[in-house]
Amino acid sequence: MREVVVSGIGLVTPSGLTRDASFAAWLEGRSAVTQAPEAVRRWLPNALAAPLPPGLETRLERADHGLDRATQLGMVAAAAALQDAGFSRDTVNTDRAGVYVGVGLAGAETLEALYSTFYQRLYDPEGSGHRNPTVLHPLTVPRLMANATAAAASMRYGLKGSSHTYSVACASSAVAIGEAWRAILAGQADTMLVIGTEAQLTTGAYLGWNALRVLATPDADDITASCKPFDARRNGFVLGEGAAALLLETRSAAEARGATIYGVLCGYGSSSDAAHLTAPSADGQARAMRQALHEAHIQPEQVSYINAHGTATQVGDATESQSIQDVFGPYAGQIPVSATKSMHGHLIGAAGAVEFASTLLSLHTGSIPPTANLHAPDPACPLDYVPLQARHGLALEYALSNSFAFGGSNVSLLARKYRPHASA
Repeated sequence: MREVVVSGIGLVTPSGLTRDASFAAWLEGRSAVTQAPEAVRRWLPNALAAPLPPGLETRLERADHGLDRATQLGMVAAAAALQDAGFSRDTVNTDRAGVYVGVGLAGAETLEALYSTFYQRLYDPEGSGHRNPTVLHPLTVPRLMANATAAAASMRYGLKGSSHTYSVACASSAVAIGEAWRAILAGQADTMLVIGTEAQLTTGAYLGWNALRVLATPDADDITASCKPFDARRNGFVLGEGAAALLLETRSAAEARGATIYGVLCGYGSSSDAAHLTAPSADGQARAMRQALHEAHIQPEQVSYINAHGTATQVGDATESQSIQDVFGPYAGQIPVSATKSMHGHLIGAAGAVEFASTLLSLHTGSIPPTANLHAPDPACPLDYVPLQARHGLALEYALSNSFAFGGSNVSLLARKYRPHASA
């Protein structure tokens, strides 16, 4: 039977513009949360954000400058992942190499600019040089389309296999990873570039999220500590931007190339709550986790780490705690569980890929990031949530990464530590 491994990881997150910088920041428990952009705070004075650090422009290729920001982030992450994996068109059959992308709200910055330009020209014609408000950039639609990142990556790297884009809210890129895994297992492809990306730090997006009453308010003592998953004082998540890219391929191909292998993807669970648009269901989440364990042919007691969805909403964190207890029973309290959203914010469509990348790096290094800002554990969340301090030197064998979305979509990805086969 084929095994699917991850041989390349690229990260562009609020915590750092590279894989190593991001993971180091998470292990240190360093938060990237700050004030939202000024344009947002004009309407929402207390809005928070987890933006990218400066320097992205230096990593963009010339052709990237005309793309929407979400596509730009995805392309930078993709370049890093492919370089990390030692990808070359000369050593990979590009006819059997595809690209799967997960994104929540594609083209958010392009859409914001479209309406801003239209209304500025309409109501302030003198200030806009009397330009016709109906005349927009000819590439507006290609920048907005959900598959813009998949198209750009396919063309740049000559990936001629299947190209799909998944938009499943906060589970988007976790679905992309799972479906890419299935495609390779089924023999439909040998190599898959998977990208999760999101750039929603726009006024329009903030107003929408604010209407749902799910955004965190600033911590009175330390703004960087405003996102508090599993803490009794938690009051919501912080919007972030970023991207992750992973190269999935057959184990035999990666080993033949001498690539670094971060882990073996061995289980994928996907379920629907079929219950409520925004309220999560412990039953639905538990079914996704059980399916991932079943596909990997392992018992709950074999899981040694869980990267939680952990959004820091009151209902969400309590529900995830309950679902983990339902699946793992008495063993649940022995499993370290951490939520990196406490540091990099909620990256929506990119969250699943970013957090699965973190999970793989934990398997690879034996180090688990903490749940930052967890000073007052909520009795409704009675598990080991790795408060404040990372843990190192752990013998991790299987690790689970959860992604749960509005609309009742649940995804769990399970990875196993990579070990070379013993020589004969």
